[in-house]
Amino acid sequence: MLDKLSTSLKDAVKKLAGKTVIDRASVEELVKELQRALIQADVNVKLVMNLSQAIKTRSLDEEPLKGMSVREHVLRIVYQELVKLMGPVTTVPLQSQKILMAGLQGSGKTTTTAKLARYFQKKGLKVGVICADTYRPGAYTQISTLCERINVPCFGDPKNPDAIQLVKEGLNSLKSAEVIIIDTQGRHALEESLIDEIIELNILTKADHRWLVIDAALGQQAREQAERFHAAVNIDGVLITKMDGTAKGGGALSAVAATGSGIVFIGQGETVDDIERFDPDGFISRLLGMGDLKALVERAEESLKPDDVNVQAMLAGKFTLRDMYKQLEALNKMGPLKQIISMLPLGNVELPSEAVDVTSTKMGKYRIIMDSMNNAELDDPTLISGSRIQRIARGSGSHPEEVRELLKHYKMMKKMLKGVKGAGQGGFSLQKIMKRMGGA
Repeated sequence: MLDKLSTSLKDAVKKLAGKTVIDRASVEELVKELQRALIQADVNVKLVMNLSQAIKTRSLDEEPLKGMSVREHVLRIVYQELVKLMGPVTTVPLQSQKILMAGLQGSGKTTTTAKLARYFQKKGLKVGVICADTYRPGAYTQISTLCERINVPCFGDPKNPDAIQLVKEGLNSLKSAEVIIIDTQGRHALEESLIDEIIELNILTKADHRWLVIDAALGQQAREQAERFHAAVNIDGVLITKMDGTAKGGGALSAVAATGSGIVFIGQGETVDDIERFDPDGFISRLLGMGDLKALVERAEESLKPDDVNVQAMLAGKFTLRDMYKQLEALNKMGPLKQIISMLPLGNVELPSEAVDVTSTKMGKYRIIMDSMNNAELDDPTLISGSRIQRIARGSGSHPEEVRELLKHYKMMKKMLKGVKGAGQGGFSLQKIMKRMGGA
């Protein structure tokens, strides 16, 4: 969903950027492109029409900021209105707190609980989890196994059907934890018994936060869930899961935002590290190809040591095969390469999928191939031609095509990093617009 929506939005912006004159017809054409992209992403038609009208009215009625061209003025408005569509910014304090997790069965609530535990753990807080899901067979086994992998204590008893008693005992057992996350039971529908239990647990725990987990595949139907749970326990944050596997993600994001319940996290993968703080500004910035350097810095601070990666070398685009491997290793620690690349301000630079599809298995093979290269080749890959490829392949027990694949990937990485350095330099630049906006 995000890839398709991002491509559509960038194409719409690119068309406007290429026009010599920005008039009413240009604005209306842009609005139609945006409408098409958002409706395909399952955003509610009424919300899309409201956004369209706001963009049209503001673009034609408001005066551009001092020193800003009409083109930049219109794109600034597009950015602001898209951010507004995503709802309010919800803060996640890094302090002692109790978080009550709510959601229907199948929403990914248990996995998300473990991801949250990992998030707070990486922030330096002592975390504990309570399994209060006494309805689903295997719930305790699942959450306790996930918690064990990340060394987070998990309290539960699969033989005890009394969720209230379990939580009482869990709170007592985890007194030393700074952050306590309570994973509650889900059902297949919004049953009264589910709502009643959540209300009782909320009163018992005196939860600082009540967060709702919603499957992105629900699309616009997510609004009904958010409203019902909000009425029961005053939901103050929503986590949207499985954003990487559905075409309805835009519908879920906008539907939840429309309820006034801020989105706090989005999940886009299977591992405990695949969770990301949701920031409307950063989210829209990435969709438009402007990157999200704030999120990138946060991810790097959590995952890397100071000497893991040379940022200056990355942005200079002048690096050797040694540098490439070290940087790929560092980026791999930060999460899926595709997510990290999306945080870089690439503008309209489109990367082939093979440039970001670097698995740990492939990296291991690259290392073996590079071990068969001499120092001169590692420092200057342009030396590697036909006969050298044959020699390197024999020495590493690989096929010449695999050596060529490594060299091809190296060239793509180098080109990509030059694109990062050059994105927005001279002429029209969305990043320049954002700097001049001052966060407005």
